[in-house]
Amino acid sequence: MTYQIIIEKNAQKDAEKIPVKYRSSIDKAITDLSSDPRPHGSKKLTGKEGYRVRAGNYRILYTIDDKAKIVVIYKIKIRSEATYR
Repeated sequence: MTYQIIIEKNAQKDAEKIPVKYRSSIDKAITDLSSDPRPHGSKKLTGKEGYRVRAGNYRILYTIDDKAKIVVIYKIKIRSEATYR
């Protein structure tokens, strides 16, 4: 059961701003979502559709379409209060 990963333009722009030393852990977390979109440690967002998973100090926010087997990543941000807005 493999899911297709789609990274929206906003998330791609977020990823380009991340320092190189953190990118490998973020890339691994994104790749792992294709085999398990709800890994241990992921959390369902409250007040908004989607999930989040940690990659170091960064959060990857995404939605899951189980019927189409698609994971859409819409934001990658460093952890702060503004991350979830």
